Amino acid sequence: MTLLQNITVPNLSGERFRVRYHLTGTEDEARANAEHLRNEQTVEFPANLLPKGDLSERIAGQVEGFSPVAGGVFAVTISYAVETVGAELTQLMNVVLSNGSFMSGVRVERLDLPDSLLSVFRGPRFGIEGLRELLGVPDRQLLCTPIKPMGLSPEQLADMTYRLALGGMDLIKDDHGITNLPFCPFEERVQRCVEAVARANRETGLQCLYAANVTAPAHLVLARALFAKNAGAGALLICPATTGFDAARQLADDDRLNLPIIGHPAGGGNFVSGSEARYSHYAFFGQLHRLAGADAVIYMNYGGRFPISEQDGLDAKGGCRDPMGHLKPIFPAPGGGMTLKSIPELREVYGSEAVFVVGGGLHQHGPDLTANVREFLKLMG
Repeated sequence: MTLLQNITVPNLSGERFRVRYHLTGTEDEARANAEHLRNEQTVEFPANLLPKGDLSERIAGQVEGFSPVAGGVFAVTISYAVETVGAELTQLMNVVLSNGSFMSGVRVERLDLPDSLLSVFRGPRFGIEGLRELLGVPDRQLLCTPIKPMGLSPEQLADMTYRLALGGMDLIKDDHGITNLPFCPFEERVQRCVEAVARANRETGLQCLYAANVTAPAHLVLARALFAKNAGAGALLICPATTGFDAARQLADDDRLNLPIIGHPAGGGNFVSGSEARYSHYAFFGQLHRLAGADAVIYMNYGGRFPISEQDGLDAKGGCRDPMGHLKPIFPAPGGGMTLKSIPELREVYGSEAVFVVGGGLHQHGPDLTANVREFLKLMG
């Protein structure tokens, strides 16, 4: 035995948070994996060598629930001491699913965090209500579009931005793949697009917002966000699966910025898609993005270009809008192949508290972008 017996861990409150996982396999396999997971996510120490007391009974995860969901799928609830998180989003994600992500058949379904842990996170600065106020759109779905394709110059993208804003587009964002490129430098593009939106807003009297893509190397994320803010951008776009969720949280928390944050799913398919998905849409697009301070989160919608189910979309909506302590509800923003024909059905599915992200479908509708935007808006009331 390399450890003393009956080790006492100081500063433990006794309060715990809970994670609901889905484990696949036979019942015996799922029970064994639950035991493996509770150890792996915390003490990561041979169970037979772990002394009794605080290490095994309070620091190690505790299996609190086990029940069948469907054939070969079991819901397992594991609780963890709130102190294992250390008041950091990165460490929360580490405890929720770190080494366990290498285990087959493990998926995070939902997080149940007590107020004492939620209070560590500021969460969304604007949320649904605040973003509506900025846009001056009190009740209908919002319409958002990316400017693309990659390869256009800042001048060409700014011209597109102007025509979109003139039609009444609510949110215009850089496409996720347009960052700081040799043929499209970040600073020039942001300045030109900000000017294009301001010009259109003066002509329409509307309050369209342009979201600059600040997905970047770690040491440049904040600098680009501050540049965009000073240039007059109305919002920021970031890809948390690429830059890290805590990079998004840093932007949301920074009072110098005070801008809405839009999360983009680029790279997120590795977390939520396929037979070995590690997170449900509810937890990944809803709960994690709210903890990181996103005010809206884009995800691939069913019926589009990607193999996403309707239930996935509903789960994402729930994670964005269900009560989560003091964290504000945020806009689910389905996209990825939306067309004019799909709008009526999606209005029924998502209700009014949603952002519809229309890209290629807007261009395919006709050669006049300004008129196309107006056609889409007519369907949204």
